[in-house]
Formats: sequence, structure tokens, C-alpha cells
Amino acid sequence: MRIEKYIAAKKKIIDKALDKYLPPSSLKPQVIHRAMRYAVFPGGKRIRPVFTIAAFQACGGKGDLVVPVACGIELIHSYTLVHDDLPCMDNDDFRRGKKTCHKKFGEDIALLAGDGLLTLAFQVIAESGNAEAIKEISKAVGTCGVIGGQVADILGKNKDIEYINLKKTAMLFETAVKSGGIIKGAGKRKINALGNFGRDIGLVFQLMDDLKDGDGYARLYGAKAAKEKADILAKKARASLNIFGKKGEALLKLASLINN
Repeated sequence: MRIEKYIAAKKKIIDKALDKYLPPSSLKPQVIHRAMRYAVFPGGKRIRPVFTIAAFQACGGKGDLVVPVACGIELIHSYTLVHDDLPCMDNDDFRRGKKTCHKKFGEDIALLAGDGLLTLAFQVIAESGNAEAIKEISKAVGTCGVIGGQVADILGKNKDIEYINLKKTAMLFETAVKSGGIIKGAGKRKINALGNFGRDIGLVFQLMDDLKDGDGYARLYGAKAAKEKADILAKKARASLNIFGKKGEALLKLASLINN
């Protein structure tokens, strides 16, 4: 299996579903729906929802039962980016080669677009009918998860970088992967293994991003220390997948792609 082809195929499924879930730009009030779509499309590789689907399949899942949850994860990720870019946060002018949402639509509409994406995410996730998944994702995004990481980032500016990386980045990866197993109805051992994998690979993702930008952990401790830490975490992540045997192949290849 070529992982690039796997990602492209899953991205196509996710994008088609996201287009269905997001209100059309023509629906009143048009500006908020245009802003929400602007924030979501064209998007990146959709790596988090791809992890969700791969985890679902690693647990023996088949079909599209996991798609609403995968799309909800991506809508949440998009919301975090819109709010992260705001002047009161990181104050970024560009993302993925185009103007950030607040530069395109204004700070007020961008703020509401982020709120709209987060609200829509849980509407979409609720389609799964799985209360455990909703609870898991809510905890990961809340004040003890992503929002807590953002608070620490605002207040500390890299003072507590490991906490920030864990909460702001890794927890969304962790819940994305665990949710795939939850939707399949996997047992506790497998869900815990998925969570450990997702958390470690989420930290690897952030460390590799820091290395690329010369920021965060790499700026504080040096590129060599950041790469060594990423390699150790990637090894741990791969070990967590032993329980899945060959069914974990897609997750293993996704992990290798990130730690590259």
C-alpha cells in the first residue's frame, strides 16, 4: 500500500462529506457560511481524519460509519486554526498560502466562523449516535485539552512547551485516533493502544513542525534534541500498534510519513 495514495483516497471521501455538511455559501447569512467554507477548503492533507479512518480500519471497521466523526475532527481542527490566527492570539496574516480568515472577512466574522465550525462539528459527530465518542472529543477540545494548551501558550509563550505541545496539538491527534476505535466498538486494550499511539505521534508531528520552523521545542532545546525526541516518540508510537498486527499497516505508514 502506497501511503500517499491511501491519504489521497481518504481525503477525497472526507472533502466530499465536508462539502455536504457545511452550509452552502448561498444560505443566509451568507457571509458566515462563506467564511466557514473558506476556512475548511481547500485544506491540507486532512491528516487527523485520515488517522481516524485508519484507526477504525485497524480495529476491523468497514464502511462509512466513521466518516461523520472523522469530518467532525477536521471541523474542530479548522476552528482551532481560525481562532489561533486571530489578532488576540498569534495574529497571523496568511495560512496555507492565502489570507487568514480574519484578514479576508474581518475579525468579528472570523471569530463567529470558528464558533460555527466548532458547533457544526458536534452536530456532525452526533450523527454517529455514539455518546462515548462525543464525550471523548469534548474532553480533548476543552479547557483540559486544546483550549488549555492555547491558554498556556498565550500566558507562557513557550515557558511550558511540553504541556503546550501535549494539550494544543497531541490531544487532538490522540482523540482522532481513539475515536476510530470507539466507533468500531473496540475493546479497552485496543482503544488505550490507539490513544498512546495518537498522543505520541501527535507530539512527533509538533516536533517536526518545530524543526521545520525553527520554533517551539527546537528553538528552546536545539534541533538535535528535537529530532532525537521525535525519533524516540515515533518508536514508542509504532510499538503501541503491535496489538493490531497487519491491520495497523496504514497507521504505521502514516506514522513514518510524519517522522520523516
